[in-house]
Amino acid sequence: MPAPFPADWSRALVVAAHPDDIEYGVAAAVAVWTAAGKEVRYLLATRGEAGIAGMPPGEAGPLREEEERRSAAVVGVSEVDFLYHRDGLLVEGPPLRADLAAAIRRHRPDLVVTLHGGDTWTGPDVTPAAWNSADHRALSRSVLDAVADAGNEWIFPDLPGEPWSGVQYVAVQTIGDPPHAVDVTDGVEPAVASLTEHRRYLEVLSPDVPVEDQARQVVDQATLTEDGDRRVGFRLFWG
Repeated sequence: MPAPFPADWSRALVVAAHPDDIEYGVAAAVAVWTAAGKEVRYLLATRGEAGIAGMPPGEAGPLREEEERRSAAVVGVSEVDFLYHRDGLLVEGPPLRADLAAAIRRHRPDLVVTLHGGDTWTGPDVTPAAWNSADHRALSRSVLDAVADAGNEWIFPDLPGEPWSGVQYVAVQTIGDPPHAVDVTDGVEPAVASLTEHRRYLEVLSPDVPVEDQARQVVDQATLTEDGDRRVGFRLFWG
């Protein structure tokens, strides 16, 4: 049984690569946190402009950004920040780390949350494996480094904002058997409603399945455990 998620924090920054990433499970935890009075903000590395087949990036980017803002509002998040890196071309390294560190300084969180960045979406012994997105892999590792960068005045000396070393924890969404978990029983319905706001994206992704059905299937898959509980799992790192 995973340990309960820490509660000794006030402000979280949830960092993802694309609009809709947070809604694939983590939004259920966000709904629980905001209902408990925690302040949660979102940071997106890209606008997801390459994510809708048949729709040019110049049209898809603004649409997906607006869908993300509406989606965030459903689970109590009013601040959504975008870094505007190119969708599909995130690269782990100093430029991405610097932008993430600057954002951490702006938002000054106690908790930083990011999504699963492992090579695959399945366990190491499962074949064939589902390969994880290059953007997801690059972002997760860069977030962990950027938390330290945000507090160091010398790594990126031209970075705006005062150094911020107030991050207590970094929580990385974990697939499989997580060391820590959030009970999201009360967050499931808000999470479904939140993912439903990505309507245009989901309509193209699975045109034969109603958006509401897609959203429920995804949230169920992300939160329903073998023992019937509703949890979202994380691995914690010190800030």
